[in-house]
Amino acid sequence: MAKETDESYHHILKYTGIFGGVQGLNIMLGLVRTKLIALLLGPSGMGLSSLFNTTVGFVSQATNLGVPFSAIRHISELYDQGDNEALAHFVKVVRTWSVLTALMGMLVCVLIGPLLSQTTFAWGNHSLHFMLLAPAVGMIAITGGETAILKGMRSLGSIALIQVFAAIAAVVISIPIYFLFGESGIVPVIVLMALATLLPTLRCSLRLMPFQCTGMRGILGEGMEMVRLGVAFTLAAVFGSASEMLIRSYLNVVGDLDVLGLYNAGYMLTITYAGMVFTAMETDYFPRLSGVQHDIEATNLTVNRQMEVSLLLLSPMLAALMIGLPILIPLMFSSQFLPVVEMAQVAALAMYLKVLTMPVAYITLARGYSLSFLFLETSYFVVFVLLFVFCYEHWGLYGTGVAITLAHVFEFLLVNGYAYKKYGYRFSATVCGYAVVQVGIGLLAFIVTLTAEGLLYWVTGSLLALVSLALSWHILRRKAHLWQALTRHFRH
Repeated sequence: MAKETDESYHHILKYTGIFGGVQGLNIMLGLVRTKLIALLLGPSGMGLSSLFNTTVGFVSQATNLGVPFSAIRHISELYDQGDNEALAHFVKVVRTWSVLTALMGMLVCVLIGPLLSQTTFAWGNHSLHFMLLAPAVGMIAITGGETAILKGMRSLGSIALIQVFAAIAAVVISIPIYFLFGESGIVPVIVLMALATLLPTLRCSLRLMPFQCTGMRGILGEGMEMVRLGVAFTLAAVFGSASEMLIRSYLNVVGDLDVLGLYNAGYMLTITYAGMVFTAMETDYFPRLSGVQHDIEATNLTVNRQMEVSLLLLSPMLAALMIGLPILIPLMFSSQFLPVVEMAQVAALAMYLKVLTMPVAYITLARGYSLSFLFLETSYFVVFVLLFVFCYEHWGLYGTGVAITLAHVFEFLLVNGYAYKKYGYRFSATVCGYAVVQVGIGLLAFIVTLTAEGLLYWVTGSLLALVSLALSWHILRRKAHLWQALTRHFRH
């Protein structure tokens, strides 16, 4: 049993490291790009870029009918069965629906361009800008279908290479265009970056499963089950994208593009970058959880072990992030972004709660309760928007960070309360112990950011981050034989 436990922890660590490592490399490349863009465009340009990118995400999510999500399960089943003929046929179904949703997304983007301009800008007519984003929406839809094929056929190496290529292409494409054209280059950059992701994805997927145009009759009807399965997940994603778009539009109208750019920078640091630890959940943890979904005891064990490892990995990063933000912000962006430091520090607390919520939220997904998932996600986004408006009205930019953390408190209580009643999920004593210690250290680090200055700030904050790191290292080394696993690689 002890050996099985060690292997389980080592397995989680291994795949979290692999997928988190790829994400980390992408983030490092993204940091270079973000730094240069911040210098070239400033806060207002960053705000405008985030507004257009959020719009593309919203329209894409609203029109893809869940094909990128639901196709994976069907392709994976056929791939495991070894039925190559049925697999090839279903790939045609996926590609047909991807093209259909691409055309629909482009049409929607063109039609609602004037409406988006009126609702997101208090100045000027930007209808043409939104219409010109239509090709990006179409390419994202096709990329989603082809990526589903790669995931379903377990071609994770290709996906990792595509992500790295896209990150490099983003730097090569965006920097010269922003240097030459400034904010006028934002829309072309978004379209070209969508193309830079589509082309390598097509190359990998077509090599794996060549394009076939025979036997297309009645193929749209065969995809209806796939579409029905994805509708609830699409709606949840739409609510998520809509809430992001709504709060960015709100900041742009009530505040200005500078405030929006600052908020986007803080959000990127605390939510997006810290999220790389959660990447493994989509590729490794979710399939494992699905395999034990009907066994309450096994489900609890799987969820709690994933939570333990994620908490131990992320906590030292969060403590160090909160303390290091006064240096990181000017280093990664510019001194113009220093007003976002306090907002990002309070928002970092939300990630502790996300660690204790996200593994539990996947239980609903694993059991296929799409309506329950939709209810939970929608409730969170509604509360988030309401808290965001209230907190910004009272505390300005700092209040946006408070809103993020309070919304995650609500999500933690809602998701865990629902799982407790519905699935019989229980936190293990080990998770509770780790959470008390590591979250406690995080709260102390946050208190330091509020009360200490100068040498006292840096010494106390650094000690807290080191204590968090030492505890995590000691526990992971003991449970997963981490040191032996690392030294083994150097012996061979």
